[in-house]
Amino acid sequence: MKKTELIPAILPKDFDELEYKVGLVKGFVKTIQVDICDGQFVQNATWPYKKSDESFEKILKEEQGMPDWQDVNYEFDLMVNRPEEIVEEWLMAGAMRIVLHVESRGDILGAIEKIGDKASVGLALNIETPIDVLDEYIGKIEFVQCMGIGNIGFQGQKFDDRVIDKIKEIRTKYPEMIISVDGGVTLESAPILVHSGANRIIVGSAIYESENAVEAVQKFKRAVVI
Repeated sequence: MKKTELIPAILPKDFDELEYKVGLVKGFVKTIQVDICDGQFVQNATWPYKKSDESFEKILKEEQGMPDWQDVNYEFDLMVNRPEEIVEEWLMAGAMRIVLHVESRGDILGAIEKIGDKASVGLALNIETPIDVLDEYIGKIEFVQCMGIGNIGFQGQKFDDRVIDKIKEIRTKYPEMIISVDGGVTLESAPILVHSGANRIIVGSAIYESENAVEAVQKFKRAVVI
């Protein structure tokens, strides 16, 4: 089993919030996931699609970078329709990993082809999506992200323990697959998820709604024996 990785998740309403939350955990984690929502695939809209925001245009023009880009790696979770139309922008923004959602409308295989070897690509599955859909993508993706909540695109939701069986199923069918779990993860559920086969634990509100984000990160690291 590969070493467990803890990844804080940020659902930014604007660039200022993104910058602030990256700064809270910079130096304590290697990778941060930024949840990107277009307001179409999911009901919520986030930076940079929530409102006109010059910061993203500046990033694409290389007039500025992602916050603390020298110190952290970025994983972009694209909760969007037609990802094939925007993946190249997120590669330009500095993506180390990109997550696509199999339930989204658009050309998933086309998006994967555009990413190529420029970033690691993973496929996210909702709670109710059968793992058989992965068969079409095996050999084209590096990891699977299991969603641990029902209503994706929002943080602070209750963990759905049905994801535990999904992780076990994937681990049995695809023994070498890297498995992330995202949504509703707590200090109590994190060790169970790792024991079930998860390699990466993605945590949002349990870190950023805690009294001290760094202390929360350290507690999670101890809980999953990183």
